[in-house]
Amino acid sequence: MSLYSYFRVSKPSAKKVAPEEVEPTYKKLRARTFWGVTLAYSLYYLCRMALSVVKQPIIDEGIMSATQLGFVGSAMLFVYALGKFLNGFIADYCNIRRFMAWGLLVSALINLTLGVLGLFGSIAGISTMVIFIAFAFLWGINGWAQSMGSPPGVISLSRWFPLNTRGTFYSIFSATPYLGKFLSFISTGLIVGWIGWQWGFVFSAIAGVIGALVVVIFVGDTPESCGLPSIQALSGEVPTKADRMSTKELQKFVVRNPGIWVIAFSSAFVYVTQYAVSGWGVLLLQKQKAFSLESATQIIAFSEAFGIAGTVLAGWLSDKVFSGDRIRPVLIAGALCLWSLCMFVFTGGSYILNIVYVATFSLAIGVIFCIVAGLMALDIIPRKATGSALGIVGISSYLAAGIQDIVTGFLIDGFSQGDTYNFVPAGIFWVAACLLCVLLPVLNWGRMKKKVIE
Repeated sequence: MSLYSYFRVSKPSAKKVAPEEVEPTYKKLRARTFWGVTLAYSLYYLCRMALSVVKQPIIDEGIMSATQLGFVGSAMLFVYALGKFLNGFIADYCNIRRFMAWGLLVSALINLTLGVLGLFGSIAGISTMVIFIAFAFLWGINGWAQSMGSPPGVISLSRWFPLNTRGTFYSIFSATPYLGKFLSFISTGLIVGWIGWQWGFVFSAIAGVIGALVVVIFVGDTPESCGLPSIQALSGEVPTKADRMSTKELQKFVVRNPGIWVIAFSSAFVYVTQYAVSGWGVLLLQKQKAFSLESATQIIAFSEAFGIAGTVLAGWLSDKVFSGDRIRPVLIAGALCLWSLCMFVFTGGSYILNIVYVATFSLAIGVIFCIVAGLMALDIIPRKATGSALGIVGISSYLAAGIQDIVTGFLIDGFSQGDTYNFVPAGIFWVAACLLCVLLPVLNWGRMKKKVIE
């Protein structure tokens, strides 16, 4: 069997579900698929966030500097950006179960390799420069594997859910990065504090294998591949012009749609802000505010927990409270996001106060992330081109996140003296990005909604 045959979208099953069993079977398989991709994608993040937890012990052991860690982190994000762009287009044609499972398995293998390298590197006498190069190269490969997670997850929503419920379920799925980060900071932080930073990577690898098994056991590719009618037939949707167009034609429409590029640039600034706090927040709390590793990881974990609430609430707020208005919740969340980020970066505060700052920040950025980087895109693009739209938004977002890692690393090293760390210049950079991620969609949304295929 060729790779093309193995990964292409499943053909309709020859065995059909009996008419009287269609509705209960559809609901059961839809639920299994949704919760399968949701749990699996949260475990993707355990294989992505280990580096953020282990930065301080790596710096303290003299293995890498903040600048070098910035390059390692950006290697993953740059490759992830390219991979998310290409895999977004590719995944529209793929078996999402196989595609998603293989990405997790490769990511788990990379994490295991880095853990083993850390455990035996000093024993084998490997130089720190070789370790830096190996980390950058392998973490870059991890970026490609990680890019195989989000597209099939979002595409599963398009294949299994009708349009009138997709927003609600998308907001729940969008909470998975925060759930994954929360689990990573809590569990990986405990492992690292207990037995060493190398075991944080090993633990993440185990989580990745579990996630791959979840995908294989629970996720269905399409309703038709499970013997069910198409989602249009199941939901009673009236076919639109977009439904009659080929996937290739719709992908061309997405690429030429200026609205999707506005969303892409808006999302880029969301990711600069979001990844700044999740990627460097633990180090800031340790070096600038003198918290222990355990306390710092707990504070940032609270950030991710409240991000879950913000993302889940976003769809309900936009659809129910604001009657489908995407702009008002973004403005309110933007004001909260700017205030809390400034307080976190530019003030001191106790353990509880810092939890309040990061919790408010993540609640607000969760709303912005879900609406700007998700619901706005889904509002203006057709179902069969979901992956390509996600790819365009993804490459912009993660290129920006990668640039953020490098810029932040340089700013921290450039303005710090000895053991005294100065995060103020980096913080100004983060706050500017936060402001732009709100202004761009707010000022352009009216024009963007006009470019829709009816």
